[in-house]
This record gives sequence, structure tokens and C-alpha cells, in this order.
Amino acid sequence: MLAKLMGLFLLGLIRVLTGAQARWQGCPPKAEQRIYFANHQSHADLVLMWAALPEELRSITRPIAAKDYWTKTPFKRWVTTAVFNAIYVDRVQTGDQDPLEPLMNALASGDSIILFPEGTRGNQEDPQKFKSGLYNLAQKFPDVVLVPAWINNVQRVMPKGEVVPVPILCSVTFGAPIALGLDEDRHLFLTRARDAVMALRQS
Repeated sequence: MLAKLMGLFLLGLIRVLTGAQARWQGCPPKAEQRIYFANHQSHADLVLMWAALPEELRSITRPIAAKDYWTKTPFKRWVTTAVFNAIYVDRVQTGDQDPLEPLMNALASGDSIILFPEGTRGNQEDPQKFKSGLYNLAQKFPDVVLVPAWINNVQRVMPKGEVVPVPILCSVTFGAPIALGLDEDRHLFLTRARDAVMALRQS
């Protein structure tokens, strides 16, 4: 009950601060298994993507969260676990653990996920080159729908070094799904996926 109340509070707060507008331009919101992949410029990207989804999709969609950042305090850990049902990933890998294992487990169990293929936050207008995770997941889960998304303005809500959010109108534009082609080269696919995300910036 507490997690549900906190979710409603955060949803209201996010919408007051950002508007959290969702624009479904290339596909409708649909309860099918998906990987939503988007540009990444702020830790708030996770929260805005979550808020942009309708309730029936939020309940089946798990965002990816950087473990070192989102578990720094008990509150952050509780919110990402109890409210967002996030999947923690280690940005610094040690040993032989596959960094994609938590994502593959979620997809194998039928969840949808929110992924930021750049891996780390960028500080430029254009996304950084996509890392290979999206390609590997598309190979292993060919039936999961790949939906590109563009997050607009969220980096201005919490400028670097600031502690008080600034109300700024933000949006998430969802585009037409793409699919991994038969025997498609990793570099070509990741370039095409990045281009699909960037194309939504102009829409």
C-alpha cells in the first residue's frame, strides 16, 4: 500500500514538474512485451519514461537502473525496488558475470523493459554510440518488440549541480518499432536503432 501511494505521489509530482507528455507517433500503447530504448541525459530519464507510460503498461514494464546511483541511500533503493520495480545493472563489471543477465531474466519472465543503449548519460544533443546490449537482447529475444523513444528536455529539469528541480515541459515520443534483420551486422543494427531514436527528435 505504501509503495502504491508513493507511486501516485511521484506520478503527480513528475507531471506537475514536467508535464510528462507521451506522444505515441509510431505505435499505440499496447500490452505486449517490448523493449523501449531511448536517449539518456539524466538520472531522471528512468522516472520520466516510467511516468509517460499508461498505468496498464507501467505495471508490466521495468526500467533499468544504475545500481551504484540508485542504491546509494535506503530511500532510493526502496523507491526503485518497490515503486519502479527496476532492474539494477552494474556499470562497472567485475568477474565473469554477464551484465545483461538481469535484463535477460526479466525478459525471460515476460516483463517489458526500458533500456538506455548509450550505457551512460551523455552531455551532448546527439546520443552517444549505442553499446551492444540492445543488439544482443534483440538476438536472444526475437519476438520482443523494439520501440525507440526520444526524451525531450528532461536534462533541464535537474541541471547538473542543482538540488531543486526546475519546472520544464518534457515529453517522451515513441516511434515505430524496428526489428533485427536476418544476419544483420551488429554495427549496422545499432546505427539504425540510434537513427530511429534521433529521428523522433524532429517530430
